[in-house]
Amino acid sequence: MSTDDARRFDPEAPEEREIGREMVDQSTGLGSVMAHFYRGEMDRVTTWRQRLDETTTWAVTVIAALLAYGFSTSGTPAILLAGIVVATIFLVIEARRYQDYDVFRSRVRILQENLFANALNPSEGVEQRDWRRQLSEDFRDPTLRIPFPEAVARRLRRIYLWLLLLLLVTWLFRLTTIAPDKTWINNAAMGIVPGSVVLGVVAVFYLGLLWLTFRPRERHAREDFDRL
Repeated sequence: MSTDDARRFDPEAPEEREIGREMVDQSTGLGSVMAHFYRGEMDRVTTWRQRLDETTTWAVTVIAALLAYGFSTSGTPAILLAGIVVATIFLVIEARRYQDYDVFRSRVRILQENLFANALNPSEGVEQRDWRRQLSEDFRDPTLRIPFPEAVARRLRRIYLWLLLLLLVTWLFRLTTIAPDKTWINNAAMGIVPGSVVLGVVAVFYLGLLWLTFRPRERHAREDFDRL
């Protein structure tokens, strides 16, 4: 494209933003490119969705093994605290993957909302007038759309908060059964670290999780439905 052509290009012009109508009326080069692009992005979305599911599966499997060992005759409450650490590590990994997943999910949604929906019903127009500019800028300078805290909060609300609460409840229950002749605060001690300190650290950690999970924030993630 020459300099003059680039200057004349207006992504908000009706004939430019509503190419979905042209895809129905006639076969166009750009429409063919968009179709291949859509298939490629859908494949990426599927791949990253599978990676998210694999992380969750591994987290549940490891936590289940730690819970089984924690309630065995040789298990100690400390192994359940290790499960909390492991679950947090999986949470961080999955949040990072969710940020990448959202990039490709957002591209697919832009095409669905502005290209294919417009092709099926041109009378409704497009959702974003400059959707082609948005895609172009994303290709030129790809960036993560959602901040890491939001990604962590969404994964917490979806599954990890419930896993971590399960570990907390089982840990507290284990403290009351491991040595009935001692108080549960004494049973929480780890080596030279007093039980009160251990309980305080755990309480601060979970209060931070709850704050991060339910703190009001602007939504950046692009999902098909308004889920957690």
